[in-house]
Amino acid sequence: MHQHGQNDPNASKLYDLIKDVKIAMMTTVDSSGKLHTRPMYSQEADEHGDLWFFTRIDAPKAQEITRDTDVSLGYADPGSQTYVSVSGKAEVVADKAKIAEKWSEPMRAWFPNGKDDPQIGLIRVHPERGEFWDSPSSTIVHLAGYVKAAVTGEAANPGDNAKVDLHG
Repeated sequence: MHQHGQNDPNASKLYDLIKDVKIAMMTTVDSSGKLHTRPMYSQEADEHGDLWFFTRIDAPKAQEITRDTDVSLGYADPGSQTYVSVSGKAEVVADKAKIAEKWSEPMRAWFPNGKDDPQIGLIRVHPERGEFWDSPSSTIVHLAGYVKAAVTGEAANPGDNAKVDLHG
């Protein structure tokens, strides 16, 4: 069980929804105060519920996080109609043991010098809040919802939506 959100019954579902989504859109605040969003390869949440991402220590996002630790993450799996938003506090971590623990060979595409590159680091996000939308993904379910809306004038059931308190 993840420690973040231990008092919120929807926390486990939120973590289950993002565990297989490999790309998250990370938003930070740049030096001019503007939002900056980019895709990041997501690692599975750790036992504390923290989310991890590889970065270069000298990357603009690392500098942005040093100035303003607030970040937002967006996860989407259109095939299953699952969408998740997570916000929290981020920090840049240069711990070589943690880098080795999180390293997988596909990361070499972004870090050709491997896990021992002196410029490689991690971003740890401590989630504070989240929200998910988990809709039925079957074409039949969507068709039935369309027919219901057309015949009765009532909107289709959009599926589960919950705001989640992830304070650890």
